[in-house]
Amino acid sequence: MSIRNRAYIAGAFEHPTRKADDKSLAQLHAEVAKGALEDAGLSKDDVDGYFCAGDAPGLGPLNMADYMGLKLRHVDSTDTGGSSYLIHVSHAAQAIAAGKCSVALITLAGRPRAEGMATGTAPRVWNAAAPDVPFELPYGPTVANMYAMCAMRHMHEYGTTSEQLAWIKVAASHHAQWNPHAMLRDVVTVEDVVNSPMIADPLHRLDCCVISDGGGALVVVAPEVMKSLNRPRVRIRGAGEAPKHQMGGQIDLTYSGARWSGPAAFAEAGVTPADIKYASIYDSFTITVLMQLEDLGFCDKGQGGRFVADGNLISGTGRLPFNTDGGGLCNNHPANRGGMTKVIEAVRQLRGEAHPKVQVPNCDLALAQGTGGSLGTRHGSATLILERE
Repeated sequence: MSIRNRAYIAGAFEHPTRKADDKSLAQLHAEVAKGALEDAGLSKDDVDGYFCAGDAPGLGPLNMADYMGLKLRHVDSTDTGGSSYLIHVSHAAQAIAAGKCSVALITLAGRPRAEGMATGTAPRVWNAAAPDVPFELPYGPTVANMYAMCAMRHMHEYGTTSEQLAWIKVAASHHAQWNPHAMLRDVVTVEDVVNSPMIADPLHRLDCCVISDGGGALVVVAPEVMKSLNRPRVRIRGAGEAPKHQMGGQIDLTYSGARWSGPAAFAEAGVTPADIKYASIYDSFTITVLMQLEDLGFCDKGQGGRFVADGNLISGTGRLPFNTDGGGLCNNHPANRGGMTKVIEAVRQLRGEAHPKVQVPNCDLALAQGTGGSLGTRHGSATLILERE
């Protein structure tokens, strides 16, 4: 069953806070839910489907449904890290098409900054019982060094340079300057990026995303519900999802799961990369963006460095505007899971509600891409293609 044109995104909301010292995790989830429902013109009493991931407290949908007073007939707690929320949009559309719900609420929230989490540079153990832990933990894996491995290998295989990676941060900063909520609003140069402190060779500090609190929410609805709302119509045209892992040692560090999730989404949508007017690309690190752009088909494999250079990702300058809110590199990476904000900014662009300085003219077809986990070991990938009706 295809979900093409079977559901719409009616509401989207990004929490304005970047440091939530005075809020609980459950409160953040409730506040973004309220914001997205108000944006859609709906109330919590209209919600009959709820989607969340591992960032939700307690037993996820059970605790949050209780906290927010939701009466549900469908729940989904699929967790693939930062790509979860794109998958939730797809799963919500599937549930709506199957008649399991008609108004689906999706929430994300977190407080890593308020809690002083050493994200990126401290050894990371998802679950001590995970089968990979005894084999990998002795080598001190961190988020930063596992992404750095991919960057180093891509440089070795294809001649990609630090200066080319830096252009991704430069583009994000050009967009963030217009976002009053962005954590980093100063425009930077290629020289600023490559001269910033080295975190994990070859990734510099400015190649890395911000650490922020906050969150976001989306409301996905059935076509008949959308018709009753006085909101711009953003329909889900195609979706794809795929994991990438070690594959018994037969692994190439230079590509991501977007190699599979992207073609699936394009096939369902019936469009090609050349048709996309705007792209929200998961940007935990600059190398994450470059590899996904290649794997999604915006350029040939190994040509990502050339593709992103010289401002090609800057709105109004380049041919593929990306992350016009500043993305995870400059604006917001709530709960260390940036997939939600990728969908939110794509919705803004399709509605014509992005900042005027970065709004893409006649933006009628957008892509949102997420990854979750680690690019260098195992991760989930999800691709959404959205259209303004």
